[in-house]
Amino acid sequence: MDNKKIISMLGLAQKAGKVVSGEFSTEKAVKSKKAFMVIVADDSSDNTKKMFSNMCEFYKVPIYFFSEKEAIGHAIGKEFRASLAILDEGFKNKLEEYFKQGIDSNE
Repeated sequence: MDNKKIISMLGLAQKAGKVVSGEFSTEKAVKSKKAFMVIVADDSSDNTKKMFSNMCEFYKVPIYFFSEKEAIGHAIGKEFRASLAILDEGFKNKLEEYFKQGIDSNE
């Protein structure tokens, strides 16, 4: 997985206004069907991971576990962020491509 490409794409999506972050905003985006993808930090609590996994499964939104809260927050110009939602299909497709490249190279 190419972390630098993912971090850069998250920053670009944030600048374009296509990212919402934080537990409440991410949950709201998923439930209002505005989210195309959810990213949750690897170092989030098990409860947070389970909550978003169940929610994304129910609403059929792809979810990825990536990096740390600090790195995700830094990528979008915030402090710590355990979760974020991507609100644009183009950014979602590109990020998904980067995530899948990482999965393929780890096999």
